[in-house]
Parts: sequence; C-alpha cells; structure tokens
Amino acid sequence: MTLTLRGYVKLPPHTAGGGFDHGDVHVATGRVFIAHTANGSLEVVNGETMKHERSVPGCPAASGVLCTQGDNALVFAAARGAGKVLVLDALSCELHREITVGPMPNGLAYDAGRGQLLVADVQEFNARLVDPRTGAVLAVAELPGRPRWCVYDAPRERFLVNIREPACVVALAGSTHAELRSAGQALQQRTRIDGLPAGPHGLDLDRPGNRAFVACDAGVVVAIDLASDRELGRVPIAGEPDASWFSSATERLYVAIGQPGVIDVVDGRALAVVEPLTTEAGAHTTAFDSQRQRLYVFLPRRCEAVVYEEAASPPVT
Repeated sequence: MTLTLRGYVKLPPHTAGGGFDHGDVHVATGRVFIAHTANGSLEVVNGETMKHERSVPGCPAASGVLCTQGDNALVFAAARGAGKVLVLDALSCELHREITVGPMPNGLAYDAGRGQLLVADVQEFNARLVDPRTGAVLAVAELPGRPRWCVYDAPRERFLVNIREPACVVALAGSTHAELRSAGQALQQRTRIDGLPAGPHGLDLDRPGNRAFVACDAGVVVAIDLASDRELGRVPIAGEPDASWFSSATERLYVAIGQPGVIDVVDGRALAVVEPLTTEAGAHTTAFDSQRQRLYVFLPRRCEAVVYEEAASPPVT
C-alpha cells in the first residue's frame, strides 16, 4: 500500500500564532474536527465534499481533539487556554457542555465501556477521569512528569499515558484510575513502561496485533507488546514526531514530523520506514479516517489540510 494525493482543503487563516494542533475523525460521517490553536476554535471539515464546513469558537489554545465512534457521537476538545474540555455533538456540532478540568488540559482518551474520559494536564502533571455526561471529576492521578498523548487499551481496561521525562508510558486502571500492577507478577514489577528513548510523544495502538507504537522525540518509534509491556523493536525516523496513527487495514503507522516536514510511513510488520512523504515545515499533526483510509495532514503555513488516501502498491517485479 502507498499514500496517494486526494486533494486540499482550505482552512480559515490564522488570527494569531500557534497554527493547528491535533485532529480526529468521526468515521460514520467522515467529518474531521481540527484544533485551530491560533484562532481558539475547532475547524470542521466535511469528509464527503472535502470542504471546510464551519468554525466552532470558544476553545482558547485548542489542543487535543477526540471523537467517540459509538451511538453517542461526541467530540471532546481540550482548551488549554481556559482549563476546560468542550463536549460537542459530532452530528450537529452543537455544544453540549464545558467541563472545568484546568489548568492546561491536552491529551485525551476515552473508555467507551464506562463512558469515561481521561484528561491529561501539562501544567499540573496529572490525569483526571471525568464523566462527560455530567462534567463530574471522578478521580485524579498524579503523573511522574509532563504527559503527552494518551489512549485507552480496552482489552486490559487501562489508559496508557506517554510521559516526556522521565521517558516512560504510565498505565492507569480504567476502573480505579490507580497505577496498575500486572496480575501474577512479582511485587517489584514496575507500574510503568520504562527504558524508552527521550521524549515519548505520539501514541497509537495496533489493536488486532496487541501492540502499542510510541513515537519519541529522540527520532525513534518503539513497538511494545501490550500483553507483556515489553519492547518488540525500534524504528529510526526522520526527526521529532508528534501525531501518530496506525492503520489496521494496511498495518502502516503514519508518523508526523514537523521538522523537516514529513510523514514517515512505517511498515508495522517489518518495523521499517517504507515511504517518507514530504509535507510542509511545521506540519506536525494529522487525523486518520480508518473507514475511508484517508490521512489528513494540517499545513500551518498554507492554512490547508492536504488529504491522502491509501492505495494498493504496484506489484514488485
């Protein structure tokens, strides 16, 4: 498989510094929600027409974005500049509520089974578990350092949180929000995955393969076996990464690297970069539509999203 250019989506110009941050796709509609940090808003792209649909204001210093994929069809957007998370309807884009989680929420992960949202704070170095239906904060866990991205590992009922320094991944139980000890292991079993290269940043899961991919500022992607929390291998990449998305359909990991401005396409089986794709300097965040096999890359200089689709590679002769 390879990425082919599908087109460009013009986005509103920046009104201040900051560019774009994270984005996510509501796969049932194909709608893309993009954190427009410079404008304190969410930009909504219609995935069917590939056109900008609307701007949703009221999200100062917009950072993390996460769409739920179940019947509730929600969008969570972290507003670092206001210490809150916006909860929107993915179908109407209407605001349901604002949840105070301050002071600087960033990483988001969702436990669909319990209907609970994890919010990682980059100022207080903690993670809050909240009920997005009521806005109630259910629990708070202290973290060993500044959190980056986080995901929910459903088979093991735990949240995984990347920590910049000390370089590690922390596991938090979905039920109690306590740091986990692996069942049946000796008491000295660590409650986090250590020994990673400097600056764990982007994070995504290969759910069918029971693996996590941790993209680190040291210019390395680390593959981890989720059953044992042991390292499986490392892949050198072109620079400091940010957003990372894994495609289960093609077993490809897409790693956005703002400098020099590339997407490194990693073969998840061979654990090797198979396609470096030039984007734009500063383009460090993306969104992936797993149903349409479509990758959106946010270009801060041009104020556009460039759209790629996965296509079959020509046979090797």
